[in-house]
Amino acid sequence: MSTAPEPRDPKNALVFDDPLSQQSADDTDRGWGERPHGDAAADLKRFLDEKPPHHL
Repeated sequence: MSTAPEPRDPKNALVFDDPLSQQSADDTDRGWGERPHGDAAADLKRFLDEKPPHHL
C-alpha cells in the first residue's frame, strides 16, 4: 500500500499572485461592452430590443 499523496490537478491550485499586476478585461477597449462590427439590421434590432419602455 502506497502512502504517497495523489498528484493535484493544477487548474484547481490556489494562486496568490498580486491581482492588480495583471490586466483585466476592463483595462482594454473591448471590456466596455463594444460589440464586433456587424450589419445595420443587427444594430437596429439590438437598439429596439434594449430600448427602455418609456422611450416608445
